[in-house]
Amino acid sequence: MLEGSGVTGSGRRVVAVVVTFDRLGLLRPLVDVLSAVPGVEEVLVVDNASTDGTGQWLAGRADEHGDRRVHVRTLDHNSGGAGGFHEGLAWAVERGADLVWLMDDDGTPEPDCLQLLLAHAGELDFWGPVVVDQDDPERLVFPIRLPGGTRVVHAMSDVRRAAQDGLIRDIVIPFNGVLVTRELVERIGLPREEFFIWGDDHEYRLRAERAGARVATVVEARVRHPSVGALGTPMAFGRTTYNDTPSDLKHYCMARNNLVNLREYAGTTHALAFVAKTLWFYTFTRRDLGRVRLSIGAWRDAVRGDFTGHRRFLR
Repeated sequence: MLEGSGVTGSGRRVVAVVVTFDRLGLLRPLVDVLSAVPGVEEVLVVDNASTDGTGQWLAGRADEHGDRRVHVRTLDHNSGGAGGFHEGLAWAVERGADLVWLMDDDGTPEPDCLQLLLAHAGELDFWGPVVVDQDDPERLVFPIRLPGGTRVVHAMSDVRRAAQDGLIRDIVIPFNGVLVTRELVERIGLPREEFFIWGDDHEYRLRAERAGARVATVVEARVRHPSVGALGTPMAFGRTTYNDTPSDLKHYCMARNNLVNLREYAGTTHALAFVAKTLWFYTFTRRDLGRVRLSIGAWRDAVRGDFTGHRRFLR
């Protein structure tokens, strides 16, 4: 890599994209870290119409530091993570990026993260780090389901044992420090902005795989992330889990977008299984008839192709 130039030894220009909304406390250290990473040509921050002073801080930082590597685009409305990454990835490609480093505002890459990822430039199309607990870096924040089976691992020790040549192929946690090539973006397009939140990252990975992209996780490259607690509530006598959330917005988007993804990439049987699982969970595991009605409305919108229903939950 050419030190500080944003161009790798192979001549590839790296641009980082961060999507943020009302998390200034998390955004500040991330922007400072990214603007100092050797190999990053520019940092593009997409501000999803934040109301917590994010725009003012970014403008003040530019005035104070005179840092021409950090650029900001403030949207006129909150388009969610999906809309933000749609905008940011298009922006990076417009600015001549060969590799785009995508991340949410709540993770921070370790100092050698990009260097470890770039070691695989040319052999992969869509690849990223392991996302670990910022207070316990030997534990995964987002567990990994190992390829070729149903085993899910939660510890770095298990990830290392499963790796081959430092990689777990065919698995990546999208939009948490992932690299994507310009060539792949031009081949498969941009994230589905209409998803708003939940499932847009998963859909992009599925689309990449369908297009034959080379996907992998680099096990020694790490992004630190605040703990999100245990993912999934046990159900069906402990045989499986369900991603329950107290947020009606998140549940609506999850139910709608999950059904869209399953119908498109897994088929009707898997989509119906998801419907049955949701109905079971909110009928027997955690009885909530309001959530049943919300789910049915989300599925109806999914079948209709209506991606406006989440707007009623926005403040």
